[in-house]
Amino acid sequence: MPKTLSIKLDTGTLLLDLEPGTIPLNRLLGFAARVSSKRKFLLVSKVLGKHYPVSPKVMSWSYRTLARAVLKCGVGAGSVWIGMAETATGLGYGVFEAACNEGAEQALFIQTTRYHLDGLARLEFEEAHSHATDFFLYYPEQMKHRERFLTAKTLVLIDDEISTGLTFLRLIKAYKAVNPNLEKVFIVSLVNFAHPEHRAALEEQAGVDVDWVCFRQGLLRFEDGLNTALDSITVNVSGNGDCKKTLLAWPGRLGLDAPISLENDVLEQLCNSGFSRDKVRPILVLGTGECNAPAYLLGRELESQGFKVKVQSTTRSPIHQGNDIARVCAFQDNYDDGIPNFIYNLNPDDYRDIILCHETPLCAALHELLYQWQAISARFELLPDSTTHAKLHFFRP
Repeated sequence: MPKTLSIKLDTGTLLLDLEPGTIPLNRLLGFAARVSSKRKFLLVSKVLGKHYPVSPKVMSWSYRTLARAVLKCGVGAGSVWIGMAETATGLGYGVFEAACNEGAEQALFIQTTRYHLDGLARLEFEEAHSHATDFFLYYPEQMKHRERFLTAKTLVLIDDEISTGLTFLRLIKAYKAVNPNLEKVFIVSLVNFAHPEHRAALEEQAGVDVDWVCFRQGLLRFEDGLNTALDSITVNVSGNGDCKKTLLAWPGRLGLDAPISLENDVLEQLCNSGFSRDKVRPILVLGTGECNAPAYLLGRELESQGFKVKVQSTTRSPIHQGNDIARVCAFQDNYDDGIPNFIYNLNPDDYRDIILCHETPLCAALHELLYQWQAISARFELLPDSTTHAKLHFFRP
């Protein structure tokens, strides 16, 4: 029998009918109230490395476990793996990387994005309950990747959690319109709380075989608390619509056919910026927005060298303080949208160093954070004439 959990939030009460599973839910999730009239709760992942600081080892475990579950079902060569912006872009890349390491052949990764890239063709769809509903899925930049994208028989869609599956259904329909060869879809998530009726509707309307892969699942209900004071709070989360080509260095938005690798001497380069080799106190490696995979890659490398590391990311998602959101830090975004970005559950005193991984050029917002935390900048850049080998440019102001 499902176990019912009741979680009291400032915006109402969240009820979860949880099916049996091997992983305790409190190791996967916390809960919080969202600043949103559309959906007033948030599932706060403890393994994602977004709203909670997480060790690279735990993140690697989640990527590897989900990838193996998909590969066990059989994906064949030439599959397409899609990570969902903003929250699950790092998860999507991590599962793709793990799948490649576990033997997936000719796999292609691409992530959705909320940013405009002028002159590039794209699929458009919406996430109805999100703060910013516009999603773009650009066609891969390289022709060999685009051919694979347009002919793949297997599609792997990756998100942190599923509540209805409607966003995925819209994406599947848009994708099938350009790729009639599609035969199989995997919907992969950390947790899945889609109602059986929603699952059945998606499977029927998708018109292809659908498999669901997750750690825990059940049913989710929310009883609105009708808190008018909180409901009246709004935060601007929509970008200005400008082209962001000059700001975006992470290649996941335009297609990857192999994992990204950092330079072999990344630790030596980091130490040249004033980073101490002291391994007693922990380090935080902080990613930004849709570009959180480089923070994981650097964090994993430092962890392999014996450092105590946590990884986290900034986000544009506004969340009320309380429940599993102990601290809220707001700052202007580094993508020239002029909207607030946030870091949650961050106490700088917990870390002897903070390394801020970012793809955009240094700007006033990033400089402010670097000075505030006495942090190290790590700007991501693909090396010339390479699609998978990257450099981090370290700088401590």
